[in-house]
Amino acid sequence: MGAIVERGKFQRQIKLPLSQSLRMCRNSITIRLGRSAVTASGIFLGVAFLCYVMVSVSAIAVQERQEAAKFVVDKDPSVQARAIWLVIMSLLVATLGIVNAMLMAVTERYKEIGTMKCLGALNSFIVRLFLLESGLLGLAGSVGGAVAGLGVAALVYGAKFGFATVAAIGATAPLHVSGHPIGFWWATLGAVVLGTALAVVAALYPAWLAAKMQPAAALRSEI
Repeated sequence: MGAIVERGKFQRQIKLPLSQSLRMCRNSITIRLGRSAVTASGIFLGVAFLCYVMVSVSAIAVQERQEAAKFVVDKDPSVQARAIWLVIMSLLVATLGIVNAMLMAVTERYKEIGTMKCLGALNSFIVRLFLLESGLLGLAGSVGGAVAGLGVAALVYGAKFGFATVAAIGATAPLHVSGHPIGFWWATLGAVVLGTALAVVAALYPAWLAAKMQPAAALRSEI
C-alpha cells in the first residue's frame, strides 16, 4: 500500500488488489450502516422518481394508441417540461445529499484516514476507497430505486388502465436523445447507470479532501 524504504532508496510500491479494496469498502458500509442508508436513499428516491415518470409516459402512450416512439404529452409541452424539470431537480438534490453525506464520512474517519496514511497509503488509494464506497452505495440505491419506481408505477397504472397496458410498455420509447428514441428497458438501465455515476461524481471532492489531509493533523483530530 505504501513505499518500502531500504538503504535510502524507494522500492516498488505495494498496492492492494481491487478485491481487497472492495472488501474494505463493504466493511466500512456495514459498520456505518445508518449513514450508508441515508447516503444511498438520495439516489434511491431520484432514480425511483425517474423510473416512475418513464412508466407514466409509456403507459399513457400505450393507452392512447399512439406511435411507440411518440410522447402523448407532446400535446401539452408544459407537462413534459414539468416532468423533466422535476426529474432534474430530484437528481440534483440527491447528488448534493451524497456530497454532504460523504463530507460527514470524511469528518468521522479522520483518525482512520490518518492511520492509513501513516502506514504508507497513497493519496490515490484514499481517493479510490472513497469512490468505490460511493459507487457501491450509488449502485445499490439506483437498482433499488429502479425496482421501486417501476413497481409502484406498474401498480398505479395497472389499476388505472389495466395490467395489459402496463405489460405493453416494454416496447415503448419514453426518452429521446437528439431525436432518436430509446427503448424502455435501455432507458431503465440508463437510469441505473446515471444514478451510480452521480454518486461517484458527488464523492470526488470529499475523496480529494480526504486524500489531502496531513496524517499528523488527522490523528490529532477529536470528533
